[in-house]
Amino acid sequence: MYRFKPELRIPGPVPVPSEVSLQMAKPVINHRGAVFKEKFPKVLSRLQGLFETKNPIYMITGSGTSGMEAAVSNLVSPGTPVLCLVGGFFGKRWADLCAAYKAEVHTLEFPWDRAVDPDQVKDFLADHPQIELVFMVQNESSTAVLNDVEAVSQARGDHQALLVVDAVSALGGTPCQMDARGLDVVVSASQKCLMTPPGTAFIALSERARAYMEKVESSRYYFDLRKYEQFMDKGETPFTPNIHNVFALEEALMMMEAEGLDNVYARHMLMRDMMRAGARALDLELLVSDADASPTVTAVKLPQADEFRQRIREKYGVEFAGGQGIHAGQIFRVGHMGYATPLDVLTSLAVLEIELKKLGKAVEAAERVLTAR
Repeated sequence: MYRFKPELRIPGPVPVPSEVSLQMAKPVINHRGAVFKEKFPKVLSRLQGLFETKNPIYMITGSGTSGMEAAVSNLVSPGTPVLCLVGGFFGKRWADLCAAYKAEVHTLEFPWDRAVDPDQVKDFLADHPQIELVFMVQNESSTAVLNDVEAVSQARGDHQALLVVDAVSALGGTPCQMDARGLDVVVSASQKCLMTPPGTAFIALSERARAYMEKVESSRYYFDLRKYEQFMDKGETPFTPNIHNVFALEEALMMMEAEGLDNVYARHMLMRDMMRAGARALDLELLVSDADASPTVTAVKLPQADEFRQRIREKYGVEFAGGQGIHAGQIFRVGHMGYATPLDVLTSLAVLEIELKKLGKAVEAAERVLTAR
């Protein structure tokens, strides 16, 4: 059997550019020292360009879920009435986190192959003026659905509710526009479109959200964002940070800035369209309609999907992700985010057409999309 080069094509963690990986080999430095104090605030301020916000960005050492829990622990008191928009695995995670902090949890359930309906959100809020927080996912990577956060934000009208957004698999792959869209809290993480290893989460709060946070009564310590705000004035974090991910993020942001954010977003849209065209050419059924399709991950329906993924991995070295929740074993997901190019999409499609014995169909269809741009 020939040897292959492993190809990671899952919706995170994603491949890391060699330039970024090399930053992880730098010597450890004092996180209370002058070098870190100078570098850290500059890196966070550059993140504001991705969030498209004037609000400060806090960094937490942990996974994306640590950022989600930080949002909940700083905003939810026992009995706080909240609305969670659930259309996938990570929308459900919001509801689970809110329940863990003893919120009064209301949910709006949406099919796990469609986007959140802003009209339903509008109607629910009109009937429930007591809701204080709305939690949603921008890019539901478990289903490959991109939700319209701007439309949901506008659906609140003059309702009091703050809007909290999980942008873990969206930030850096599609516009966030936190300030322009009126988003109150945005959470993201390092291991997706930001092209850095897992280990850091990021959270931005609007002025309204920071004021709201002051009255919250839930117990918190490591995730207490008030501590992070105090230490930010000194260019530090309250607890030992993932120092090397700061080095890595600095390099990754330089790469994204050199490419230009508009070009970064256009590349993700191109990869999405290539992947979908290729899958259709193989007569594979896509889970999500074009209107709701994610630019960072594509979900494909396939009976016995996990066995199929295992064959692909063992025969060709290409790793696809499986389904989650109700789609477990019924779909496979192809990640095309962060450090990925149209050529990576062609590789993914090539192994699919080889395994399905439909040579040339998928790659040719994707190439037509590529050459038309």
